[in-house]
Amino acid sequence: MTKVAFIGLGVMGYPMAGHLQNKGHQVTVYNRTAAKAEKWVAEYGGSMAKTPRAAAEGADIAFIMVGNDDDIRAVVLGEEGAFAGLGQGKVLVDHTTASADVAREIYAVGKDKGIATLDGPVSGGEAGAVNGVLTVMCGGDQAPFDQVKPVIDCYARACTLLGGAGAGQLTKMVNQICIAGLVQGLSEGMNFGARAGLDMATVIEVIAKGAAGSWQMENRAPTMCEGKYDFGFAVDWMRKDLGNCLAEAKRNGARLPVAALVDQFYAQVQARGGNRWDTSSLMHLLVND
Repeated sequence: MTKVAFIGLGVMGYPMAGHLQNKGHQVTVYNRTAAKAEKWVAEYGGSMAKTPRAAAEGADIAFIMVGNDDDIRAVVLGEEGAFAGLGQGKVLVDHTTASADVAREIYAVGKDKGIATLDGPVSGGEAGAVNGVLTVMCGGDQAPFDQVKPVIDCYARACTLLGGAGAGQLTKMVNQICIAGLVQGLSEGMNFGARAGLDMATVIEVIAKGAAGSWQMENRAPTMCEGKYDFGFAVDWMRKDLGNCLAEAKRNGARLPVAALVDQFYAQVQARGGNRWDTSSLMHLLVND
């Protein structure tokens, strides 16, 4: 049993923290909206704290799952941040999808305090979090990674150290770049087939078994056929992620023409009121042009 803090109980963090508690770890949660933390404790047990610092006090590991760079700084740094509660030799794991810059910033501050940090963004969506089968991409040092991996395995089917601080975030950027182009291609193919008069449910069933098959096709094509988008990974969050990708590309010289174009398509989805629609809503622009 490990004593852990879990800070941030959104659609991903809520079930992730639940897996830790269910697997026998001693979990203290913090959430900006206290009612969500109260609900979690009622459902899973464990305990809640009023501040990130209080949640992290006495913990061996503090997990963070919040929204963006500024949210990370808010719950980690300062007098009431997680760093103020963690002791030397402890570990902070940030599962937020954010910039590589903030990962390196948090790593440097933690090193000065004697606290190890890992940036560990995840892939797999809400379903992956609920079912405990997330993929975790880590950046940081080997020793703390080896320490926390058995705990992360409570909600992950794969957890890999990919390099130093920031490597996890950079890997997640690769993930999002690949998804952006894939979803656009899937949307165009499905719209083309429908306008050609094909039974797209049957078409997808056939081509999913070949080279065109993908997680997106298997999990999103049926709902795309039905025009359902009110679930899943929000367009707002995808635009945030693609913004990080495009900013990093400016620094490293990588060309991202497709990602930049798809980012603008998502801006059009937002203009249609689809801020919280799933990323598969790129289809909406083609069907309702």
